[in-house]
Amino acid sequence: MKLSKIMAIALAVACLLTGCWQEEPPEEPEDVMPPFEAEEPEKQKDSVLPERFALPYMPGRTLDPMDCADGMQQTAASLLYEGLFRLDGSFEPQPCLCISYTHDEAALRYTFELRPGVEFSDGSPLTGRDVKASLERARTSDRYRSRLSGVASVSANGDSVTVTLNSPNSALPALLDVPVVKSGTQESAAPVGTGPYFYAEEETGAYLIANQAWWKGESQPVDRIALVEAADDDAMLYRFSSHEVQLITADLTGVLPVSTTGSVGCADADTPVMQYIGCNTARAPLDSPALRRALSAGIERGNVAGAYLSGHGKPAAFPVSPVSSLYPAALEEDYSVDGFTAAVAESGYVSERPLTLLVNEENGFKKAIAAHLAESWTSGGVPVEVRVLPWEEYAAALAAGDFDLYYGEARLTADWDLGSLLEPGGRLNYGHWSNPDTSRLLAELAGAQDRTAAMRALCAHLKDQAPILPVCFKSTSVLTQAKVVEGLAPTAAEPFFALGQCAIHLKEDGGAAPAEPPGS
Repeated sequence: MKLSKIMAIALAVACLLTGCWQEEPPEEPEDVMPPFEAEEPEKQKDSVLPERFALPYMPGRTLDPMDCADGMQQTAASLLYEGLFRLDGSFEPQPCLCISYTHDEAALRYTFELRPGVEFSDGSPLTGRDVKASLERARTSDRYRSRLSGVASVSANGDSVTVTLNSPNSALPALLDVPVVKSGTQESAAPVGTGPYFYAEEETGAYLIANQAWWKGESQPVDRIALVEAADDDAMLYRFSSHEVQLITADLTGVLPVSTTGSVGCADADTPVMQYIGCNTARAPLDSPALRRALSAGIERGNVAGAYLSGHGKPAAFPVSPVSSLYPAALEEDYSVDGFTAAVAESGYVSERPLTLLVNEENGFKKAIAAHLAESWTSGGVPVEVRVLPWEEYAAALAAGDFDLYYGEARLTADWDLGSLLEPGGRLNYGHWSNPDTSRLLAELAGAQDRTAAMRALCAHLKDQAPILPVCFKSTSVLTQAKVVEGLAPTAAEPFFALGQCAIHLKEDGGAAPAEPPGS
């Protein structure tokens, strides 16, 4: 298949990397965009390796990880800065600048010991003061304010940092992949960090230079990474298509179509971005748990993720990523048309009017999914009509409670805190869900030492009450020029997560691109 358009760079209206897979597909609906595939030139020439490896960036815009723009700036910044922890592909926190930590019995007060011998790229030692300053800045930044809202105070003493919370959180380390910059350098366009590269400007342009004093002691795949000017996403895509840069990140199920040519590799990473059906539990007939359970049984989640999202997502029946060790797979039930029909009959539902399903018009993928779900529910005895609205009208309708159902998206934190969706007064609780058992189970999960058991209990309760109906967790993608990058294992926050396993092939390595492995 030849396409002139690849789907989407950014999810601009929402309150981001597993290989591209697809289940046995049903007949593809006419309004579903086809899966990612680059346009091939009519005469494909042998791949030629670049003389240098380059990334796009916005000159004149900060690389400060607290404030820099998403996309290309964050990709470059991920090579400059590190946090106390980093999240692996399953959203488990792995120690980075922190070597160990302790907390009190109530999980309210944590003390983190810094890894000895870590230096910033300018040769100065990492101290608790630097970490404290970064966490304090993060608490007031747009990017991290929400996730750190439970932090009451941060203090430092030599090479240790103490974080005190307002309420228990036994999963606090999962929130502390916040990048650390050297205190006092935050006003610089590129503050000083501890990462594998540092920023430098030369007569020939801006570069990321390998940090030879990197505490990990690992070799970087290239000594220099050129930074090529790209004023916006269109310019970035042009630089990529013209092979001036070799790697970009993209949301392939977002709202902005883009184009590229030639042979392009795609590596996906799982994200904590959940797509779900929200229910107006404050009015009939969605005040019935039995009807909400029936609607959940009528969602063929594997089909949504595999066909409608072109494999750039994973089906999920619960509000925790299925790649997490906490996901209660044993509670899942297989989809079947007969099962849905039986659940509707058991609910006692009698249609008096079609239910409305809101979806924002800017995203073609979401509109196609909403239409598919409405058709499935209607054929099973629950008439549903899709109401497509521009973003501002969509948001206003949610705030006013003017809906029965809505197709929503939420970026969850890696401690899987669902308070914003399920607690009274939560900023995303548009369905006005209020249930004392839900609040109790959320609190028990937050402070639990056995988080697996606590998550299972919470998800069993949510399966029974069904205030929201999870559909899937999205992926974000890293696109590379073919045969240039090898061994890439990206995560949602770090395109170069497994940097030590990554190889970058340049022209000086032999000129021709490496041969395809057998069976590729």
